[in-house]
Amino acid sequence: MSGKSTEALYEGRELETPCLVIDSNLVNANIAAMAEKVKPFGVKLRPHAKTHKLPEMAARQLAAGAIGITVAKISEAEVMAGSGISDIFVAYPIIAKSKIERAARLSLSGIRLIIGVDSLEGAKRISEVAVREGAELEVRLELDTGLKRTGAAIDTAVQLAKQITELEGIKLSGIFTYRGTMVAGASTLDVRAAGLEEGRLMADAAAVLRSAGIAIHDVSVGSSPTSAAAAEVEGVTEVRPGTYIYQDRMQTVFGITTLDHCAGAVHATVVSRPLPDLIIIDGGSKTFATDVQPGHAPLFLKGFGNIVGDPDAVLERMNEEHGMIHVNPDSAYQVGDVIRIIPNHICSTVNLHNFVYIKEATGVLRKTSVAARGMLE
Repeated sequence: MSGKSTEALYEGRELETPCLVIDSNLVNANIAAMAEKVKPFGVKLRPHAKTHKLPEMAARQLAAGAIGITVAKISEAEVMAGSGISDIFVAYPIIAKSKIERAARLSLSGIRLIIGVDSLEGAKRISEVAVREGAELEVRLELDTGLKRTGAAIDTAVQLAKQITELEGIKLSGIFTYRGTMVAGASTLDVRAAGLEEGRLMADAAAVLRSAGIAIHDVSVGSSPTSAAAAEVEGVTEVRPGTYIYQDRMQTVFGITTLDHCAGAVHATVVSRPLPDLIIIDGGSKTFATDVQPGHAPLFLKGFGNIVGDPDAVLERMNEEHGMIHVNPDSAYQVGDVIRIIPNHICSTVNLHNFVYIKEATGVLRKTSVAARGMLE
């Protein structure tokens, strides 16, 4: 393995690394593939924008049949709404009154804004602000289906939903969950079983709520690994995959894609070869996400990314500015070589970069600011 990347040119000059390059053709193919997977079941597709954080990518997803997008923070919703996206679900409990006021303003501006709630206190805060601002805020009740993060316990859903529906200025339209890849409470690589179980848990919960007289329209579930299977479950109305638009190494181990369908790759330069079996690149923990660690179940990943074209090389460790890659001693890497690395987790990798280079079908690279990058509030 040696030589500079043939794609490492931007406006006639070398890319300055480390940087993240997104292949536009692969993006379009990934968008189309997910749309085709869920289409036969009549389930709505509401992709999570946390992966790309770009209104132009959201627009591509909408053009391919998505009915709206998902975000995690009100600031992300504001970025997307400011670029003309008109149907947005904030799949996160909004608690601060200042943020609820921002949600009310977005709702009053004419877009369909849905926000998450998982407690009576949160619902009361939403109601108070909505009444004061003259708005009616649409909410979905988040249920915990086993991941044990946000979400009300399923056995409390009826009581909590009834209390929410009694509040002014608030409209409960559905339920949602995020479960990841779990079966019977344990992580799994069997994404089909995980998706079916997730879908059934939520469809059953919706049935119980409806039998108690609570109108539940939307039953929203799913991640990139589980959406296709969850969509098969009768009663599921919507899925929210995110990573699929770019794909990453994690998704390849789940078996839902292959490395040649991963649209995002970090370009990095070899800056040192201090030992025959060690090269150092100019990208470290400021460049690559570290939230998906190597060696843990169920993925058991080796290193922090896949070095394209060299399956034996392992990105073993990182400092902020250095990436240490173990290579075969007889490999031909030289100082100055530009290599490509598919990260373990593309979503949080994107959030580390102020801009990305989008590789168009013509091969031209277009530098684009990541509009919703760092929108944490």
